[in-house]
Amino acid sequence: MNLCARLITAVALVTGGSVAAQPIIDLHVHTAGIGAGDSGAFINREMRESWKFRIYLAAFGVSLEEIETHGDALLVGRISERIERSERIDKAVVLAMDGVVDRDGKIDREATQIFVPNELVARETAKYDNLLFGASVNPYRPDAIERLEWAHENGAVLVKWLPNIMHMDPGDESILPFYKRMAELELPLLSHTGAERSFESAQDELGDPDRLRLPLETGVTVIAAHIAATGRTDGAGNFDRLVAMFASYPNLYADVSSLTQINRLGYLKRALGIPGLAERLVYGSDWPLQFFPLVSPWYHVRHVGIARARSIGRIDNAWDRDVALKEALGLPRSVLQRSATLLPAHTSSR
Repeated sequence: MNLCARLITAVALVTGGSVAAQPIIDLHVHTAGIGAGDSGAFINREMRESWKFRIYLAAFGVSLEEIETHGDALLVGRISERIERSERIDKAVVLAMDGVVDRDGKIDREATQIFVPNELVARETAKYDNLLFGASVNPYRPDAIERLEWAHENGAVLVKWLPNIMHMDPGDESILPFYKRMAELELPLLSHTGAERSFESAQDELGDPDRLRLPLETGVTVIAAHIAATGRTDGAGNFDRLVAMFASYPNLYADVSSLTQINRLGYLKRALGIPGLAERLVYGSDWPLQFFPLVSPWYHVRHVGIARARSIGRIDNAWDRDVALKEALGLPRSVLQRSATLLPAHTSSR
């Protein structure tokens, strides 16, 4: 429990009141790996040779030599350490990432840019009270439902997809049995929406939020990552396509991860200005993509002012800085606390 949570608890005990505040959970936190320590994770040759590889290592706060020495599990431990030092965030959902499935039902290692196995994330997050397991299962796997059930049994609180790089279509009716089992297990789906530019290549048509109608109609709680704040489909902005869906689906939510990045400027303010939409927003950071020049409070000075931009820029902890900037842009506390009620109940007890 961080300092903020301890103070809330102490005040409640002194006054004889109850602790009504929900913990703040970041439900969008990434890890990665190169296979060190027999983790099973990998990054394909295209990504390893990209200029982005070294930048991402620096964003994670590790060197290649450290990973090779201590194993990929080191990254998960570093996330826990940073969350423990945060004054605002109590827990984080660390996300696995499944790969591209070929016609034989096996992982295509050449087409898969990043692979983070469920087994690695489940095992490592279980070591820390402030981390939760976010599973990833490509529904095109022949044993997808069995893998989904394994993830649920091992504490998964959601399923994460990045269709643009997993090369899977959320609107494909052949995966309807997978959605039905997700609904039965009450596992939310956190799915990337919009264009994708963090990787070397992407099939951006698969990030069209309209493709999420199938899981929504099947009863799955869907969280549209990044509120579809990039890209266009059929001549319309993906953001507008997603916003139009909220009235039809009470089980549709969106996270605010990456909405302070330079390529998504203005979308958080725009979303908060839509009546009732804040009630469907959930907090996420998209860690580790919180570094300059990708993110800076000075990009938002028109909305937050010079003094506040300077103050936010001085905050050392990346999560505290992310929360402060989003609050300065108008994000209400209810959004920060929504993950604790939206995710499975056991998130509050781990």
